[in-house]
Amino acid sequence: MLSSPRLPHRSGAPWSALPVLVFLVVLSACGPEAQTDAVPAQTHDLGSVDFPTSCSDAVQSDLERGVALLHHMTYVEARSIFEEAAEQEPQCAMAHWGLAMSHFQPLWGEEDVESGRPAADRAVELQAPTERERQYAAAVHAYYEAPAASRIERVRSWEEAMEEFHRAFPEDQEAAAFYALAHLSTAPADPAVQERTSQVLDGILRESPEHPGAIHYAIHAHDVDARAEDGVTYADAYGDIAPSNPHALHMPSHIYVRVAEWDEVIDWNRRAADAALELPDDEGISLHYSHALDYLMYGYLQRGQDDMAREVLQEVREDEHHQPAFGTAYALASIPARWHVERRDWAGARELEPRVPARFPWDDFPESEAISHYARGLGAARTGDPDQARASIDRLEELEDAARQAWGDEYWARQIQVKQDAIAAWTTLAEGRTGEAVEVMTEAAELHEEMEKSGVTPGDLQPAQELLGDLLMEVDRPAEARAAFERSLETWPGRYHAVLGAARAAHALGQEDDAQAYYVQLLELTANTQSDREGLAEALERVPEGPGGGP
Repeated sequence: MLSSPRLPHRSGAPWSALPVLVFLVVLSACGPEAQTDAVPAQTHDLGSVDFPTSCSDAVQSDLERGVALLHHMTYVEARSIFEEAAEQEPQCAMAHWGLAMSHFQPLWGEEDVESGRPAADRAVELQAPTERERQYAAAVHAYYEAPAASRIERVRSWEEAMEEFHRAFPEDQEAAAFYALAHLSTAPADPAVQERTSQVLDGILRESPEHPGAIHYAIHAHDVDARAEDGVTYADAYGDIAPSNPHALHMPSHIYVRVAEWDEVIDWNRRAADAALELPDDEGISLHYSHALDYLMYGYLQRGQDDMAREVLQEVREDEHHQPAFGTAYALASIPARWHVERRDWAGARELEPRVPARFPWDDFPESEAISHYARGLGAARTGDPDQARASIDRLEELEDAARQAWGDEYWARQIQVKQDAIAAWTTLAEGRTGEAVEVMTEAAELHEEMEKSGVTPGDLQPAQELLGDLLMEVDRPAEARAAFERSLETWPGRYHAVLGAARAAHALGQEDDAQAYYVQLLELTANTQSDREGLAEALERVPEGPGGGP
């Protein structure tokens, strides 16, 4: 029997409904150590934060705006605000704290320790007059104080300090939000960590449903396989909190890609990319721009809207001056690779040029360069060029070692290992060793299933289970292929080629009702789309009545 495809689903709200536009509100200070004079309410379209300090009124509103920007992970913009506050009031410890906070991005895995440490040191040295402010300073200092520590060790040190802070000041919403972020950053794929993070954040949201950090980090806590549908409520709300902030506009799509709401992915990321172009570009075009374009490309390709996807490819190539960041590197490599792989243009994939644009510091981002070589290797293996396929594997081995050194853990190294094994499987198949090819690809798919996707990506160029399904169809094992496609769809519903693959596998098995149901789903995915994509004519032939006429 056909298992029902996972369809887009919206769950009920776990906390009160959010307004269409919420302003940054400076709430009344609470607790005996809060500043004496209440600060008048400020109106900024970034959400509601509560960050009373002992600094002067002249910088108070800037500090709160900076905190809101930290919660939105627009770190460069936050840094500029905290720098100005520190220049205006050098004795304000919280300005230096914010500056230190802007130099590391725990969920993104990026940091600039040498630039951030002086600000962290200064925040502690100033000995702010309140214990609460001193704990903020001590917590960020915990991140920087061990110069020999790895990135993950620094994150754990910060998390321990923030947990202590949260226990000492449980009513401090900003401390609670930053503790939740720190906790999630230690192990984003751990279900226990996700649950604890969600508990802390939901406690904030019950009191302040427009809090930017709580809703943002809640989306990240639900951007995992088993929790995505429960994250739809957060996704629906977040973009309206900060309607001109590019990352806030982008973040809902972290959930929408997991529930196959492709029109939502397209709409939010077009808006996010446009908003990102309005940001200052001292370091180059903001990483939020290329990051949004990667999700936009992914959405268009799942809908079969190849003409629009081509425009995204052209757009990202128009300017080579991009902010040197991990998110940028990943997007610059993945967008052209997706264009070829998702359209099964294996000849084009084989000719893909790595390390473009040439002026970008690719040596700093081996895990991103690996995407280009993966696409090239697959293209070579699937077009009968085993020598180039092996050359791609050799380069991926080098990048695997570089990624291990760069990150200090195994996550990206293992991701690159899956890519090597996938190319090897298809190369082995082309050489006629069918059993070995199936074995290698199966092992790659099993390894890939053990890892959650990184938040930097909407999804792989081709999920390993989907690629396994393709290989099994090549060797005339449709029953196993159908199981692989359906397993892939359980994690990544609504992917064009997984749906098409499941339809073809069911047809090969003579299970025509099931095949037609999948062909109907494919036509629903591509409704109102003019495309010559592989499989569409086939679907129309098998469902002559159109999507509405299917079973």
